Amino acid sequence: MPKITIQMQENVLEYEIGKDLLQILLENDVYVDSPCNGKGTCGKCKVRILAGDPPKVTETEAGFLSDQELRTGVRLSCLVIPKGDLTLEILQEEGKHEVLSTGYLPEFTFQPGVSKRYIEIEKPSLQRQISYEEAICNALGTDQLDWRIFTNHKKIEENMTAVFHGEELIALETGDSTDRLYGVAIDIGTTTVVTSLVDVATGEELATAAMINPQKKFGLDVLTRITYQMEHEDAAGKLQSAIIDGINTLIEELTVKAGIQRDNIYEIVIAGNCTMLHFLLGIEATSIGISPYAPVFLRAQTIPAADIGIDGAFGARVYALPSVSSYIGADIVAGAYVSELHRTEENLLFIDIGTNGEIVLSQKGKLVSCSCAAGPALEGMNISSGMRAAEGAIEEVQITEKGIELEVIGNMEPKGICGSGILSALKELIRIGLVKKNGAFIKKEKLEPGDYRHNLIRLEGTKRVFVLNEGPKEILITQGDVRQVQLAKGAILSGFYALLNQAGMDMSALDKVLIAGQFGAHLTADSLVGTGILPEEVREKIVYVGNASKTGAYMALMSTRVRREIEALANIMDYMELGATEGYERIFAKSLQF
Repeated sequence: MPKITIQMQENVLEYEIGKDLLQILLENDVYVDSPCNGKGTCGKCKVRILAGDPPKVTETEAGFLSDQELRTGVRLSCLVIPKGDLTLEILQEEGKHEVLSTGYLPEFTFQPGVSKRYIEIEKPSLQRQISYEEAICNALGTDQLDWRIFTNHKKIEENMTAVFHGEELIALETGDSTDRLYGVAIDIGTTTVVTSLVDVATGEELATAAMINPQKKFGLDVLTRITYQMEHEDAAGKLQSAIIDGINTLIEELTVKAGIQRDNIYEIVIAGNCTMLHFLLGIEATSIGISPYAPVFLRAQTIPAADIGIDGAFGARVYALPSVSSYIGADIVAGAYVSELHRTEENLLFIDIGTNGEIVLSQKGKLVSCSCAAGPALEGMNISSGMRAAEGAIEEVQITEKGIELEVIGNMEPKGICGSGILSALKELIRIGLVKKNGAFIKKEKLEPGDYRHNLIRLEGTKRVFVLNEGPKEILITQGDVRQVQLAKGAILSGFYALLNQAGMDMSALDKVLIAGQFGAHLTADSLVGTGILPEEVREKIVYVGNASKTGAYMALMSTRVRREIEALANIMDYMELGATEGYERIFAKSLQF
């Protein structure tokens, strides 16, 4: 079989002819950034071919690569189908990512779903020959047991601990183990997975661990992963295996940090968007991606952890929170609950900003929600120099007459620009007048040569670009980049106005705007207002609530009452489909203006 040699990694990969280079690398766990999942539309999956005879560069591929890159052998791996041996240089490395794991936590009463009870059982004897089953039933005051609880024991002892999930006996443990009762709260986001290990007896969070969602190799956004399911057999199994393996890795990290045993974890509570929960349970999510966008399930699910491969104690359970619709998932329901939108006497607007912008309006406790397709630009994707919020990403920009000041994650030379960085840069470009209200760069010839802004604009043919960083890594902001952010901004702002119009309100009637989620936490009020994602009149009303999805999972882990209330909340939250809303196209067009 032909081989691919990866320089510097000492990897030699055998492959079957017919697969593209990106497929080969991802199947062998070699990191290559591919936001579009190999569709040839993002231009991010670059590698350098050092030796071999690759196919000729196509017109599509050449459109993403500079002359310098083409001269030095850089290619897009998704558009190269090799037919012989190749030697490659991988140009990207998976950097460390900042992941948000904390957030606002309201007061609530602990009432966990799992509990333990120490019991002493009667020992069978020749004089009284009873079964262990009967002896345990007598000790517990019950009539029967599920036979499966005995499959975890070599020997029944006189002193044991009974483990309950609600009223159900799920396990028996030798001796007194009542001091060891742990659970895990998880937020499965499209981009990140965040976990917390919790001492269920006290509610204390003992450790946190996070990672980039390992399903990223199937696409960076929900729809790309759904498309992968549509186009590949056994995709549901592959997507499930990726997230389950990731969760088990994080659980192992948690137990090492806290110095506990995995088999003392009895419940895992999970929040996530509707598609992520389908992937978690190994259920086809293709119906979410096509009209009428109906999910297979929305209700909360309680299942044995072993049924989906999550490692925990014998008998451990998984509880997945409920969703409202295909695009208002359990993460948003959890966030709405944590933010107490259903209990307020105020008018609140809640938003989780990401690839999809999920918005909930609470009009004194009456809830209506919508989801707007913001696109991947706000995650740093579909941007010419875009990247995730990892080391080397520009996250804050300030432009003055003295020059351009950049804040870079990791305090290093910039490698690209992340979502918060592109918004910060655009806010500055609007402020200093280089980008007009319609989103177009001003013409360079309208700037006097002595104007400090003159040298910030470069002409590449007939196209104008903004030079954000000259070297050693050149980072530009193109007119296309501005348009991508403009579309995302228009989607989010139009969602705000559509909900407010539905409720007969205007922006001035809002008491607070609550910003939730990983990405939102990095957005300053200046960037949100300066780019027009939020109007000026709410600047002083912005409140950051952090990772409300994980907080909601934590609260549900620690209280069965919270679970019931979250399930009730999901049932009363109305959903508005923006595309079917009268006059939405007009609202969207108006919202595009900076």
